[in-house]
Amino acid sequence: MLEAIEHIERYVSRGRSQFEQDELIQSWFTRHLQILGEAARLLPEDVRKQAPEVPWQKMIGMRHILVHDYFRIDTEIVWQVVEKELPQLKRSLQDLLSRL
Repeated sequence: MLEAIEHIERYVSRGRSQFEQDELIQSWFTRHLQILGEAARLLPEDVRKQAPEVPWQKMIGMRHILVHDYFRIDTEIVWQVVEKELPQLKRSLQDLLSRL
């Protein structure tokens, strides 16, 4: 999961304008958010319970939309998740990993 976040971080510094204009960056972010959601889904429940601040179900739900409702993907939501939620998620996952 942390690796997927790091892959996204590689390109987020290019900014929102570049994200909106570059289909490859959009696809890159979407793919790695899918990976995050799939990893969250496969993580054992007892591990998820150790980090209740992590929005596990939202991550899993977003993955479902990104994979199955491809034509309904809202790049505005993708950008908001990447910009506003991934930094805290990264910290929470790092903390969880250090406790395991």
